[in-house]
Amino acid sequence: MTYQDLLLPVIEDWSFFKRKPEKSIERTVLKTLPELQPDLATVIQGVRRCGKSTLLAQIMTKRKLPRDRCFFVNFEDPRLSDALEPNLLDAIVNFADLKVKGGQARYFFLDEIQAVKDWEKWLRVKLDRANKDCFIITGSNAALLSGELGTVLTGRHLPLELFPFNFSEYLKAKPEGDLKTFISEGGFPRVLTLDDPPRLLRQYFTDIIERDVRRHVAARSSNLLAQVAKAVFDSAGSELSARNLVKSVDTSVDTMIAYLDALTKAYMILPCPFFTFSERKRLVRNTKWYPIDCALRASVITPGGADLGKSFETIVFHTLRRAHREVFYWRGDGEVDFVTLEGNSPRPIQVSWDGIKDRHKRAVGEFIENHTNALEPLFITRDNFTRVLQVDR
Repeated sequence: MTYQDLLLPVIEDWSFFKRKPEKSIERTVLKTLPELQPDLATVIQGVRRCGKSTLLAQIMTKRKLPRDRCFFVNFEDPRLSDALEPNLLDAIVNFADLKVKGGQARYFFLDEIQAVKDWEKWLRVKLDRANKDCFIITGSNAALLSGELGTVLTGRHLPLELFPFNFSEYLKAKPEGDLKTFISEGGFPRVLTLDDPPRLLRQYFTDIIERDVRRHVAARSSNLLAQVAKAVFDSAGSELSARNLVKSVDTSVDTMIAYLDALTKAYMILPCPFFTFSERKRLVRNTKWYPIDCALRASVITPGGADLGKSFETIVFHTLRRAHREVFYWRGDGEVDFVTLEGNSPRPIQVSWDGIKDRHKRAVGEFIENHTNALEPLFITRDNFTRVLQVDR
């Protein structure tokens, strides 16, 4: 079978030549989507099953791209499993050459491209020889653009992160919902349509560990990786170090560091480092970690580990992380839950489901004494969450 014979049914199944995309909740991240450029790849990264494939179709619709010139391929399609090499990518472009005449621009939506060997070198050549074609790619691992891969595409890509639904997107899917139901049901789009969400969430957990974490650390078994992920989930929002974690998970400190890095790159957990302007001081302090989704966390931890306050803190962290890219915490005699940077000025942020306590205010006062250029603090509760963080309802 030739590549063309192999590709024809795959591209027609994933593309929208003869059908329109199904209706879906429009993602907020579309507002920040850069213009599509022939010499710059648009790179969408995010945790598995957060809606990247759906976002690709939304990009086509939002930008009013001609459907007959948009070529979609998901490289995790099992029909392609024996052909994941650069020649396959060439065959996709050749397929488009046959279908689109007259030198018109084509749009290539290449989903989960990390499955293809040497894809980054192939793409770099295409971008360096840019004509009118645009490339939009996705991947389920931040390693997509780390190390050597990032070097190959330096100055040739515009990254965009996608997470599970935020609160405003969740309310579009569940108009009857509220902040408490959002915490319990989470933001994975498909999960919100089911009567038994935990079962699918546990499968997501297993798939992320097996397909997006294990392959990057060459672990002989997924069991230890799952134990580490569950230990971090269980301690969501608490300061942790690799040395702390090896007390509960039987492995070495170096292995634990590698596992935490792999879990982070798979977007299963997100780090919240200590706030200081000194990189050296930051490296010697513990990090706080937050799960990518509260419902995913709840589906795999012990029932007694559920904590509404910690879950709300996680929701606030995600909201800040989307807006600021980097979010920190600070500790003196007391703790400031989060710190964001606006220019060179830090803003302390305290979070409490039930209401701000005196200890929150004392910690903020201590922070301001130590950072005289600090901006006005934010105090976030369940009652003012949408107003203070300007969350659309």
